[in-house]
Amino acid sequence: MTHEYTVPGGLDDPAVETTEVPEPGAVTIVVPTFNESANVRQLLHQITESVPARLPCEVVFVDDSTDDTPQVIEEAAKDCPFPVTVLHRDEPVGGLGGAVVEGMKAAGSDWIVVMDGDCQHPPSLVPELVATGERANAGLVVASRYLKGGSRAGLAGSYRVAVSRGATWLTKALFPRRLHGISDPMSGFFAIRRSDITAEALKPLGYKILLELAVRSRPRAVTEVPFVFQERFAGESKSTAAEGRRFLRHLAGLRTADPLARMVVFGLIGLTGFVPNLAALWAMTQAGLHYLPAEIIANQFGVAWNFLLIEKLLFRERRVHRHWADRTIRFALLANADLVLRIPLIALLVGQFGLAVLPATALALVITFVLRFAGTEALVYLPRRSRSRTARSTA
Repeated sequence: MTHEYTVPGGLDDPAVETTEVPEPGAVTIVVPTFNESANVRQLLHQITESVPARLPCEVVFVDDSTDDTPQVIEEAAKDCPFPVTVLHRDEPVGGLGGAVVEGMKAAGSDWIVVMDGDCQHPPSLVPELVATGERANAGLVVASRYLKGGSRAGLAGSYRVAVSRGATWLTKALFPRRLHGISDPMSGFFAIRRSDITAEALKPLGYKILLELAVRSRPRAVTEVPFVFQERFAGESKSTAAEGRRFLRHLAGLRTADPLARMVVFGLIGLTGFVPNLAALWAMTQAGLHYLPAEIIANQFGVAWNFLLIEKLLFRERRVHRHWADRTIRFALLANADLVLRIPLIALLVGQFGLAVLPATALALVITFVLRFAGTEALVYLPRRSRSRTARSTA
């Protein structure tokens, strides 16, 4: 559930809580917050000092805090000459990225600027981001630490610098076309036209919302401006090992959104399944079990290994369509059917089409692999037809 509080702007305007939507302005600044009560007053002061009166502005905080951050924002907003809205979420779905999407949906301006609530992103750059976008007729303007004139000086410690650089290299290597022209895909500071956002296509997970926007909803044109990443005003970074794992899951989900990429990853996961399969086969034959039942049992170890990786890395977002027991049984049946199908298929290729055993076996492996991938996607992880039809008829 989301709770909305709006404090009307204007120093002479008596501040009262209301649920009215602010009048659209030239720019909506969206700030996701999580326990940033020590920073938000300073941030609002900086925005007040930096954004000129000729640029109509509203600020939307999307708050997932467990402290008094919403109350501090409401009090600080009474001194602001622009409307300030607080959307407090009881459930932080999608993490920081999900909060940003909620803020974008609530925005009333043509331009939306996304920035952090810890004062590491300088509000003085907001007018330049919007002006650059207007001059270049761009849909997205990224504040980059890696352009000439920019700096990552505010990153605390060599470890965070190394992680940031490594993440930037990895994402640009995985998405060279989608991230072309974006030198800092890890930036959390950017401006985007509301008309260039396809909110329905976004599936945020964690704190790298710019990456999500660039890959799933690539704006028409992208430009960049340099910025100096500041030190935190107060508090500690929310970057943790858990957030790092979410980022890697997010990367995997984005990269496997393409069917061909999913098939490649499916094949790579299948190759890793040979390790537990062969290890179990060796252990059982060493213990004296006949190789035929050992082969059948060992195959289940590979199947289980593949299923766990596919669940975690490949079809994580689709697990909601079926109960875990239903998915497990279906996957196991498909994986074992592969063995049953492969032998008669090899015999057919050799006996009827005159292929040698080796090429026949290779061709059978390719055919059964494609069928197994298609079957896994269609029979295990896609929604049931009845549910799909109900959803379409409801729509």
